[in-house]
Amino acid sequence: MKPNKVHEYPMTRRTFLAGTVAAAAAVSAADAQPGKGEKPSRRPICVFSKHLQWLDYGPMAETAAEIGFDSVDIPVRPGGHVLPERVEDDLPSAVEAVRKAGLTVPLMTTAITGPDTPHAEKVLATAAGLGVGYYRLGYLSYDESLGIAGSLDAYRPQMRELAAMNRQYSIHGDYQNHAGNNVGAPVWDLWYLIRDLDPQWIGCQYDIRHATVEGGNSWVLGLELIAGFVKTTVVKDFKWGLADGAWQVIDTPVGEGMVDFKAYYKLIKKLNISGPISMHFEYPHEQKRETVIPLMRKDLAALRSYLKEAGLM
Repeated sequence: MKPNKVHEYPMTRRTFLAGTVAAAAAVSAADAQPGKGEKPSRRPICVFSKHLQWLDYGPMAETAAEIGFDSVDIPVRPGGHVLPERVEDDLPSAVEAVRKAGLTVPLMTTAITGPDTPHAEKVLATAAGLGVGYYRLGYLSYDESLGIAGSLDAYRPQMRELAAMNRQYSIHGDYQNHAGNNVGAPVWDLWYLIRDLDPQWIGCQYDIRHATVEGGNSWVLGLELIAGFVKTTVVKDFKWGLADGAWQVIDTPVGEGMVDFKAYYKLIKKLNISGPISMHFEYPHEQKRETVIPLMRKDLAALRSYLKEAGLM
């Protein structure tokens, strides 16, 4: 995939008014979201509803509440729980269902990589108007004709434009460091792309599982480097194992793999990183209530034990 065409992002009267309205609505909705006079958590634990996508919005929200989550991270992307082209109709319904179940929606996951992404402006305006404060970006690929360094240089203006659009709608966008061969597998990529931008509007969704896969012990250095830009995080675990005669990454329940959660949360506390935590459940399991709920509940309990031990809850 080549870097998207870079363009000047105009502040038209329509987009200015939309941004102003969205920002005001976001503040109002965010203030009201926790309900019952409770203060919003600095570290709400979300279930990534990709793993409950076999349920409609209401049953999904009720199941998330039954398991014990604080919040829901809703995929608003092609094939997601909410389709981008239907965001104005379906995201309000999804958010309403979640709040009716007593939970919040501080975060969503998108395929947005720049202002030119289809439906990007509509997705951000709708989400901000509902009080969703954060979203995950889509992924970028290196352009072989430009090479690694050239690709990163080509993407920097695109990230600057996206940060400007985020500011317009008062919403923060995060790029996940995901293991593999795409941009951002090394955390250093992300630091290079966004180092000169305002962390209030764009940053890194830090994933300790992927950082450990790619960084071994050096994940500590990457986290310290990018810490000022980390506003949301992802939790899952893994181990290396032999499968079909080759060493492969095997996803595991939280605490049963190679991620050093004790060291991780000790560093999270030291660096004063907070914000929503999105829990992913990538290890094999059937999408049935009798299978999913006990596994999610077990992982959630393990995560809360690590947070408690680190003095983070």
